[in-house]
Amino acid sequence: MRHLLMGAALLLLAACATPDEDSAAAPYARGAAIAEANCSSCHAIGRSGDSPLAEAPPFRRLSQRFPVSDLQEALGEGISVGHPAMPHFAFAPEDVDALILYLESIQDDAAS
Repeated sequence: MRHLLMGAALLLLAACATPDEDSAAAPYARGAAIAEANCSSCHAIGRSGDSPLAEAPPFRRLSQRFPVSDLQEALGEGISVGHPAMPHFAFAPEDVDALILYLESIQDDAAS
């Protein structure tokens, strides 16, 4: 019984302890998932590769055109401009923050 209680206590402590890395990675992973689900059919959403739609800029090069953080308002209120086939998007504030974090993390500021 004593071993059972000690094991349960250790499991409880392990479940309560969330490493800072995991909490920091969660918004990044959420942003990547949002980009994958909503944008990858037209845009290259990673650090390499071509966009499936030639006129849709790769996300890693957005900062060559403007500060990525400038997208915050447009993502929250609804993007309705871009390439001609781009659908209208509006995201919840926590999704906007996650997507901006992801976009900022993949920027390739080298001109190409």
